[in-house]
Amino acid sequence: MAKFIFRVFLAVILLYLSDRVNGKAKFKDVEEKLKQLNKPAVKIIQSEDGDIIDCVEIYKQPAFDHPALRNHVIQMKPSFDLKEVKINSKNESSKLTVFQTWQKSGSCPEGTVSIRRIRREDLLRANSVQQFGRKPQEVVLKSNTTIEHKDGQSPFFNNTKFTMPTVVNRSAATLVTVGYNYIGAKADIHVWTPNVESEDEFTTAQIWLKAGPGDNFESLESGWMVNPQLYGDKKTRFFAHWTKDSYKTTGCFDLHCSGFVQTSSKVAFGGALEPVSTEFGQQYYINVDIFMDPNTNNWWLKIKEDLIIGYWPASTLLFYLNHSSTLVEWGGQVYSSNVKKKPHTKTGMGSGQFASGLRGNACYMDNIAIVDFSMQLKYPQWVGTWADEQYCYTALNYQKGYGTLPVFYFGGPGQNFNCP
Repeated sequence: MAKFIFRVFLAVILLYLSDRVNGKAKFKDVEEKLKQLNKPAVKIIQSEDGDIIDCVEIYKQPAFDHPALRNHVIQMKPSFDLKEVKINSKNESSKLTVFQTWQKSGSCPEGTVSIRRIRREDLLRANSVQQFGRKPQEVVLKSNTTIEHKDGQSPFFNNTKFTMPTVVNRSAATLVTVGYNYIGAKADIHVWTPNVESEDEFTTAQIWLKAGPGDNFESLESGWMVNPQLYGDKKTRFFAHWTKDSYKTTGCFDLHCSGFVQTSSKVAFGGALEPVSTEFGQQYYINVDIFMDPNTNNWWLKIKEDLIIGYWPASTLLFYLNHSSTLVEWGGQVYSSNVKKKPHTKTGMGSGQFASGLRGNACYMDNIAIVDFSMQLKYPQWVGTWADEQYCYTALNYQKGYGTLPVFYFGGPGQNFNCP
């Protein structure tokens, strides 16, 4: 026992003296980053799943570390009522997700925001302290991939065939609309827990709103994700992300950098979602809405029908999205260094089943809608489906009958007989 205690003590001493931890991060940098990310809490909630939720005073949240937001006055709610814009009703056989596990263990008081605590081991899993909480930069080839329309033809927007860049470290299957100025998008995203093969891979089901040039675009994103390197497990978790330079040097997941202004004490980014959908069983979903307030240009994030989480202050953080989005995507994405090559990753997208499996087998999004400057919530006039690797992950915009809106199915298992 004494020898064991001595070895532990020696390991701690060596950790302090070592220039690097696990060959990745300097110990001093880790401690400084933890101090920067984890703000003083007025209340601490210990979740049954191991997460710790800090209830932080609203004006002490990470957003105010950003130089442009030091004197920012929080807008507590949008200047217009998001509940006034509605689309078709939800299928009765689907139920709203029983939200986040930590909520069983308590709640944060008024005047605070709920923030999932970052631990030392979270930082040690990252490739570097500086890279923690950020999406890896896209590796783009010069050639492009053409989006296929639901009828199998390439869509034309303003008489131009639309193409997407080929990104070698990501594989996506999405529904996309372009050609207008969008100030909002929404969907009911059904929740699954697909397989993730390696710790440094992740899979998402999400909405993207983008603007700007293809090699330096701005993007606001939200949905669910399985990301063991970021969160330390393979649970399905709620996330948000932003960037103003195509993931090169700006932006992050959740509140891992300053930028997003949280106003809600009821939701924690990175919190685990439960229950999840099961094959041919009950289907659960989260409602994700991203809307720009035309009076302030703040981009609001809403989950569930009436739960507003907060906003990205576009006027101080963004340039192109300070006016509108010009491209919206719904769907899934797998990040891996083993996509678009052999052997292919076994990380799944959506439910881990192909889109052709339809309801009960494949992951899907319904109640899809956009908002333009008419301030009306409506199904996009033009949409196209896009799959980077159609033998690994597929996309299908399926319309059951006349007078019904299409339902977008997406996903796949990754490596299989046709995707070796």
